[in-house]
Amino acid sequence: MLATRQKVLRRFWYPVMPMRDLAPGPKAFTLLGQPIVLWRDAEGKPAAVIDRCCHRTAKLSIGFVADGAISCGYHGWTYDRTGRCIRIPQLKGDAPLPKYSVDAYRAEERYGYVWVCLGEPLGGIPDIPEAGRPGFRQIDEFCEVWNCSALRVMENSFDNAHFSYVHRASFGDIQNPEPSEFTFTEYDWGFEAHSLVPVLNPELQKKNLKVEGERTMRDNLRTWWLPFCRKLRIKYPNGLHHVIITAATPIDDGHSQLIQFAFRNDREEDAPAKDVIAFDRQVTNEDRMVLESTDYDSPLNAASGEEFHMPSDRANLIMRKKLTKLLAEHGETEQRHA
Repeated sequence: MLATRQKVLRRFWYPVMPMRDLAPGPKAFTLLGQPIVLWRDAEGKPAAVIDRCCHRTAKLSIGFVADGAISCGYHGWTYDRTGRCIRIPQLKGDAPLPKYSVDAYRAEERYGYVWVCLGEPLGGIPDIPEAGRPGFRQIDEFCEVWNCSALRVMENSFDNAHFSYVHRASFGDIQNPEPSEFTFTEYDWGFEAHSLVPVLNPELQKKNLKVEGERTMRDNLRTWWLPFCRKLRIKYPNGLHHVIITAATPIDDGHSQLIQFAFRNDREEDAPAKDVIAFDRQVTNEDRMVLESTDYDSPLNAASGEEFHMPSDRANLIMRKKLTKLLAEHGETEQRHA
């Protein structure tokens, strides 16, 4: 599936960067192949429009913010958050302002990140109950570009079979490669998948978890929201909850903005954020090495013969089936890479 060719994917919310990144001024981003510029308006809220001035096509992202509006650095044409041109400095004071505008997009702040939707939203930003819940803290882990498709990242997040091999240096047990089974609950917006996963405990995890054993059992509840966002709630025997949110925001067909943050029901003195990040960083780097070697065009049709499957791929197949249904319901069909 080539994400940029599926118009319906423009109707979902995607996190694009931490809100703090907008403090210095406007920032450029490419979402589903569409160049956009983001900035803070006069109320401190995120705003997004096409990264193209309607005068001489200069990038607005190399301009500046004035009184909460974005000004082009070429001639100073200025736009509000709706995309309406509100100032043309070269006009005489009594000259009427033409009704010029640029395309504008929905932008909201949630969980400390800017979320953008390029079209009429089919749903809301995923709800994460742990956010703001007493006893939980938020740890922002990373925001970076990966050279792989968003769908590959999501499928990997629901693949118990790769733990023993890809994560053999962190928590995987290569001596026991049989993957744990899932139980699924499907919804219109995605699904939940539950599994009990036995893992090894390296020294850093013993410190983070306050668990001395060489092995432990993870109670994993994973949530997938169409199209490219997932939540992993790991519950440990000692009562610790480690909740990881991972979003693969499609920049284009072969590149994704990976944003990951976590919630934990412990304190900084129990497990320093830097140590939590260090372990999760090791795990995601192991995933990245493999995922960046994969084809970015994934066939949604399991019977196409382009890829073969095994029983533990059930989550991936449900994901592809739901994406196929989404495209069909909105008058689109998968377009293959030539």
